[in-house]
Amino acid sequence: MMMLAAKRHAELVEQIRKLDQAYYEEAQPLVSDQEYDRLYRELLDLEEAHPQFRTPDSPSQRVGGSPLAHFTTVAHAIPMQSLENTFSASGLEAFVDRIQKSLEGEKLAFVVEPKIDGVAVSIRYEKGKFVQGLTRGDGEKGDDITANLRTIKNLPLEIKNKAEVLEVRGEVYYPSAAFEKLNRQREAAGEATFANPRNAAAGTLKQLDSRLVAKRPLAIVLYGPGELRGVNCTTQEEWLKLIENAGLPVPKQVWFCKSKTELFKAIQELDLIRGKFAYDTDGAVVKLNEWRLRNAIGTTPKAPRWAIAYKYPPEQIVTILKGMTPQVGRTGAITPVAELDPVRLAGTTVSRATLHNFEEIMRKDIRPTDHVTIEKAGEIIPAIVNAVIEARTGNETIIELQKACPVCGTEPIRDGIFLRCPNPSCPAQTRRRLEHFAQRGAMDIDGMGESLVGQLVDADLVKDPADLYHLTLEQLAGLERMAEKSAQNVLDGIEDSKKADLWRLIFGLGILHVGAGAARALATHFGSLDKLESATEEQLCAVRDIGGVVAKSIIAWFANEENREMVRRLRQAGLNMKSLQAPIRIGGTLLAGKTFVLTGTLSEPREDVKERIIAAGGKVASSVSKKTDYVVTGENAGSKLADAQKLGITILNEKQLAELAES
Repeated sequence: MMMLAAKRHAELVEQIRKLDQAYYEEAQPLVSDQEYDRLYRELLDLEEAHPQFRTPDSPSQRVGGSPLAHFTTVAHAIPMQSLENTFSASGLEAFVDRIQKSLEGEKLAFVVEPKIDGVAVSIRYEKGKFVQGLTRGDGEKGDDITANLRTIKNLPLEIKNKAEVLEVRGEVYYPSAAFEKLNRQREAAGEATFANPRNAAAGTLKQLDSRLVAKRPLAIVLYGPGELRGVNCTTQEEWLKLIENAGLPVPKQVWFCKSKTELFKAIQELDLIRGKFAYDTDGAVVKLNEWRLRNAIGTTPKAPRWAIAYKYPPEQIVTILKGMTPQVGRTGAITPVAELDPVRLAGTTVSRATLHNFEEIMRKDIRPTDHVTIEKAGEIIPAIVNAVIEARTGNETIIELQKACPVCGTEPIRDGIFLRCPNPSCPAQTRRRLEHFAQRGAMDIDGMGESLVGQLVDADLVKDPADLYHLTLEQLAGLERMAEKSAQNVLDGIEDSKKADLWRLIFGLGILHVGAGAARALATHFGSLDKLESATEEQLCAVRDIGGVVAKSIIAWFANEENREMVRRLRQAGLNMKSLQAPIRIGGTLLAGKTFVLTGTLSEPREDVKERIIAAGGKVASSVSKKTDYVVTGENAGSKLADAQKLGITILNEKQLAELAES
């Protein structure tokens, strides 16, 4: 009897895995939902009667566990970079020519993969077992969503490859057919529908209760390497075969090309068949096949030089403009949003589109009740391309400039092509400024999302960022859907943000034209907010990446009495107002223009070392190339160390780095 039960269990496991593969990877369900549920219940009953059959990789082990209080942020062993984009054949040709010029004399081969419109994640296996999964986050660190990823049915919890570390990157997606079903169910239940499958996937992965995630049919496809130990691989072609043989889901169709002609043919073929995939695609990813050549050509701070995303021309469709709703951003810019007769476009229902600014409305001569051509810019944001003039009846009226802020009623001012609400106390601006201040790229306040910010502003508890530091547990716990434990977590996040480095505070203040890069440069140059506040235009223009427009904007911001008062209150609340990182010096000079690569496990967080190098004017790249000046090594240094040795690059351990910093 036991042997029969074990045999039936093995049959069910194999059958359910095949059904999952057909549903998630091939978009071709083999049985009805009822039949799938029957088989799944039979599996559960068998494992209930015989607990020894319940292995970690059984389909039954996808139900999720107890809710988490919050996600833990974890540093990536190797940064997760994004890709540069091109939208034209000439741009792709220039990319190939640029690589060939950099790698003169080398024979190039490329890989073409579908660009999957999902949520980027990194999956880590140790000795064949799934141990951790992270979101991309800011590229340097991401959220630990291991519990949620364990519920994805086509992601193996154990693989055949037993390497010490096998980290693989890919995309979590919501299968197209399942997405349509989800939205129909939500609509019938009177709930808001998701804008597109990517939003549905992202929203699902953000759930703190993995049992809820398990109820949604997310799937995953994997294609890129992360940290590897005990893995012997030299090309993307070898890599894809290696992870597929390990049991991991890979792109169903990939092209290997040895010439421009083959490359363009592959991109055309992909465009013809991509509509048949289980996931949405918006382009093709072109990569160098040989990893040796990838290392030689290196990366920029944001993206690899050896890969590019070719975006297909966006789909267009005609619909009717029903009206226009103005929205107010954190800087007071009033952006008109088109309200459209709902229409299907690139796999989703579109009912709103951006009009960018009022000058564009006039330039394109767009009028209410017009038939308009819309497209998804980059297949993400719907935008109006033009009005269909020949469809007009003659009764259309011209859209006039906004005469008052739609939120606070203040008369707007012209600022170049934009209209701005000049009232800094405008509730809409307050919300956007608070969201900007609290975001991960700025002060990184855990739990301070759009919904909570909206409640705080509506309840008149917060008018500017300084008010956040005077919130009480009683005030937060009294808000809708905010339990005492959640409220305490938010307060803890607010308290932790007081220790943030100066550049984060400068960026979080939301000074017009001051992005994260400019904020870093300002923090490095002046060292304290006091010195920045009193800087002259000439002193500001002497800072790397700061020009006259940005300098004038900084001076105007600090000249505002309300802004100065807010800074005073932030200082009083105990926020850090100085650059935390002492500049690293080598030979007594700052690291301006020097490029570093970090490898191995360091004794302090990699992010801290990187911040110190950047603060001193240096750069940190993710791979070794001829342009690398120094490689800093920790324990278990990998292939980057070998690459540095081959290229004759100076190698430093942490002790040597510390000694040089003191010189």
